[in-house]
Formats: sequence, C-alpha cells, structure tokens
Amino acid sequence: MRKLICAAALLALLGAPASAQVSLSAAERAAVFRAAGFKLQRGQWSACGDPGTAGYTAGEIETVRDLNGDGRAEAVVTEGSAYCFGMAEVGYTLVGKQADGSWKRIAGGAGFARFLATKGVGGWPDIEVGGPGFCFPVERWNGKAYVLQRHQYEGKPCRPQR
Repeated sequence: MRKLICAAALLALLGAPASAQVSLSAAERAAVFRAAGFKLQRGQWSACGDPGTAGYTAGEIETVRDLNGDGRAEAVVTEGSAYCFGMAEVGYTLVGKQADGSWKRIAGGAGFARFLATKGVGGWPDIEVGGPGFCFPVERWNGKAYVLQRHQYEGKPCRPQR
C-alpha cells in the first residue's frame, strides 16, 4: 500500500499553508478522535480497527484550521487501509469545534478530502473527495450535511464511470 502523503504535502493538497495549523492539547486531540468515531486501541487511534495488514496506517489528525470562517477550528482525521477503504486506501473524517467547546462529526468517507475555493451554505468549502480514477465527487454543505453537488477532474466537469 502507498503510505499516506507526508503532512506538508497533504497540507498543500488541502490548500492550507503550514502556518494555518492550530496546536491541540492532548485532551483536545483525544476529543477530536472520539468525535471522529475513533477509539484508542493498543496505543493508536482507529475507527476501522487495525486489520493487521502491513499497509495499515493508524488515525492521524492531518490538519486543524478554521475552514468556514466562524472563528472555531475544524480538524481532518485520516486513517489508511485498503482493507477498510478499498482502492482509495485512506479515509477521512471532518470534525468541527462547537460553541460549547465540544467536537462534532461533520463529514467523512473513503478518499482524501481536498477543500476547494467554491463554497456552500455558511461559507463551508466544497470538498473534492480524491481517490483512484479521474473523476471525483465534489460535496457541498447545504446547511445540514455535505451532499454530492457535482463530479470533476482538474476543475472540469466529468462523468464517473459506472
């Protein structure tokens, strides 16, 4: 399995400069993982459960920054495994800090989340979900959930193969 992209490359893919990162305390990191549906197992965070395969990569908080301009941070948590995520080999979960200080799951699935300049309700960026192939789904926030809005490749409309 390909290893996850190094943090600096992933930040570039996410469209975030490294300086946009927010530091989290150990307690906040644990809260982020729990909100993303991860459990601490044998010293590593996992949502899928370590299948025992050589290509498994435990949960990581890839980025923490304010995505929608509301003054509160959002975090992207990733985990890698072809066993768990198929050909995409990685899954992501987006969680956001709430007004009461808790963290809440917003979106997630198999693939890499790439945040686009186009926006949905409340200033939430569209998410292009990358993976294998040449036509990727783009999800848009409708005020309640991220939903499929279009498909694109390199910014141009496309039709996914069935």
